[in-house]
Amino acid sequence: MGLDLTELWENMSIIVKIITVMMIGMSVFMFYIITERLLTFRAASNQSIRYVQALGEHLRNHKVTEALANARQMSKSPVAKVMEQGLAAMLQGREALRTEGPDDVGDFDLVDSVNRALERVKERETSNLRKGLPYLGTVASATPFIGLLGTVIGILGTFQLLKGGTVTITTIGPKISEALVSTALGLAVAIIAAMAFNFFTARVEQYVIDMNDVSSEFIDYVLREGRS
Repeated sequence: MGLDLTELWENMSIIVKIITVMMIGMSVFMFYIITERLLTFRAASNQSIRYVQALGEHLRNHKVTEALANARQMSKSPVAKVMEQGLAAMLQGREALRTEGPDDVGDFDLVDSVNRALERVKERETSNLRKGLPYLGTVASATPFIGLLGTVIGILGTFQLLKGGTVTITTIGPKISEALVSTALGLAVAIIAAMAFNFFTARVEQYVIDMNDVSSEFIDYVLREGRS
């Protein structure tokens, strides 16, 4: 026996219909975020891999300007965006060390300048990578309770029918189905949102590790360059 969704919808109370529409709306936006994040992370991974390989070659050959130009071409890669600011800070710092003006105060620390530039961008890129994830977490935690609210309202409707005297399963069946469908919908949306949230959170952590590793290696490069 199939599930007649049209019949279920027609027999729902107005409150349960509102709850159902709200959960469907939340699920539509949830799938939009999931799709957008999948496409964003895929592009970020592809560009990051290509850039890290090119960056190693550029730095071995002391081609800092070429490394910076390449980073500006990889607009989807968080690693490239971090290195873009670090490389720019290194070039600007070298220029500052070559020239000394009358308003210069104290010693200029190139490594500290580059490190601060890297840290600023890492924080911003981590925030960008987490875009949409708080919504997935909210959906995962809230929709079971929203579905439960619909269930409670459906059961209350069933009790109202029972107060009227003798009823049959044909009479109370739609109200029971209404209650169960509301719970099922809430759980389905919550399960998908929770799985997506955990998956994307793990990917963000991996990107953070990649940014930290590349930044640390670049700081080592700046230190070696300063000694040579």
